[in-house]
Amino acid sequence: MQKSADFAGKFPRFDKNKQHIAVFLGSIIAVVLTLTWGKNPGIKEMAGTILVVTTCYIVLFFFLLQFRQEVLSVVLKTFFILLAILTFLIITRIVTGISARNIIFLVPFAIIPVIIRTFYDARLALFILLITIMLAGFMVEEPFIFILMSFISGMVAIFTLTNNFRKSRLLFTSLMVIISNMVLYSAILLMWKSSDLQFDPYDYMMLAGNGLLILLSYPLILLFEQEFLLVSDTTLMELADTNQPLLRKLAVEAPGSFQHSLQVSNLAEEAARAIGANVNLVRAGGLYHDIGKIAKPTYFIENQSDGSSPHDKMDPRDSAQIIINHVKNGIVLAKNYKIPAPVIDFIRTHHGTTIAYYFYKKFTDLHPEEGNRENLFAYPGPKPFSKETAIVMMADAVEASSRSIQSYTEENISDLVERIIYLQEQDGQFANVPITYKDMSDIKSAFKKRLTNIYHARIVYPERT
Repeated sequence: MQKSADFAGKFPRFDKNKQHIAVFLGSIIAVVLTLTWGKNPGIKEMAGTILVVTTCYIVLFFFLLQFRQEVLSVVLKTFFILLAILTFLIITRIVTGISARNIIFLVPFAIIPVIIRTFYDARLALFILLITIMLAGFMVEEPFIFILMSFISGMVAIFTLTNNFRKSRLLFTSLMVIISNMVLYSAILLMWKSSDLQFDPYDYMMLAGNGLLILLSYPLILLFEQEFLLVSDTTLMELADTNQPLLRKLAVEAPGSFQHSLQVSNLAEEAARAIGANVNLVRAGGLYHDIGKIAKPTYFIENQSDGSSPHDKMDPRDSAQIIINHVKNGIVLAKNYKIPAPVIDFIRTHHGTTIAYYFYKKFTDLHPEEGNRENLFAYPGPKPFSKETAIVMMADAVEASSRSIQSYTEENISDLVERIIYLQEQDGQFANVPITYKDMSDIKSAFKKRLTNIYHARIVYPERT
C-alpha cells in the first residue's frame, strides 16, 4: 500500500540514479536563465528566482513521487515532462520579446495538457499546466489575465479529450478552445473596460490561431512516442487488436495461454475502469503479459490437452526455471516485434518477485534437508510500480486460480479473490504502487463481479425426446 511513511524508503532508490538529479538540476538552471534572460538581475532577484523555480520543481518531484512514480523510474520519461515545461517557457520568453501587441495570446499552452493527457492522465496534465503557466506568468505583462485564460483553455482541452484519442477528437478540442478563449476574453473586456469597450479583431485572430495550433499536438505525439518510450491510446488500441501478428502467434501456438490472456485482459479492464486507471494500457498489458509462453507452450498447464505434463519426469528446479523463463522469453519476443516499452513492463512485472510455489513445494518435499532455497524458484521481478501493472498482476493470479474452484458460488469466488490478493499484499508485491485501500476494495469488487458473471449458474434444460 502507498502510505506517507513510505516516502523515506523511496528516496534511496531515486538517489541511486544520478541521471534523475542531473535532469532536475539542469532543468532548474535552464528555467532560471529563461526567466532572467535580458534582465541583468541583481543578486537578490537572482536568489529569489532560483528559490521560486526550485520550490516549483520540488513540489513537482513530490507530486510525481506520490502519483506517478513510474515517471521517476525512467529518465527519459522524467526528461519528457521537464522538457515540456522548459519548451513553453522558452517560447514565452521569445514571444514577449516581440513588440507585437498581445502576441502571447497566440502561444497554445493547451498543447501541454493535450500531450500529457494522451500519455498519462488528466491529473498530471493539469498539474504540469499549472506549473508552466505560473512560471510563465513572471514574463508577461498582465499575468492574471494570462494565467486565467491559459488555465481555462487547458481545462477545456482536458475535458474535451477522451481516453480514445482520435484526430477528429483533437479537432473538436481545438474548436472548443477557440470558443472558450473568445468568450472568456470578451467577458474580461466587459469587466475591466466597460466604459471604453473595444473588441479588437486582431486579438480574436490571435485567439483563433492559438486554438488552431493545438492541432500540432498530433505530430508531436507521434514524435514523442518514438523518442521518449511513451505510448498513446491510439497505439494501445491498435495493439489490443487480436489480429496483431504476435497475438495471432500466441493464439496458434499456445491457445490455452491466449484464452487465459483474454480473460486476464477483461478482468483487468473492468478493475481499471473501476479505479480510473488507464483502461487501454491495462487491456494491452493483459493481452501481452504471457507471450513468453510461446517458447515452450506445452510446459504450461493451460496448453496441455492429454492430461500428461512434461514436468512429471523433471527435477522441480528445472521445471521452475522453464516456467520462470517465460518472463524473459516474453521480453525478448516483445522487443523483436517492436512492442512499446510500457506494454513490455507488464511482461516484466506480472509475477513480481513471487516464487513458483508448486515446484518449490515439490522440491522441499523431495529434499527436506536442503533448507531454504526460495531464491532458486523466485521470479526476477521487478515488482509492479503502477496501478496498471498491479491490476494485471492481480488479474493474472485470480484468473488462473479461478479455474481450480470446485463450485462456482459467489462465496467461493469472493474467498478466492480476497485470498489471492491478500497473499500478494503480504508478500510486499505492491510496495512500490501508489494505490489506496479504496482502490484495492474497488478492484476486488470488480474481479468478483466479473468472475461471477463468467461462471454464473446456468439453467439445466431437459433433453429433447
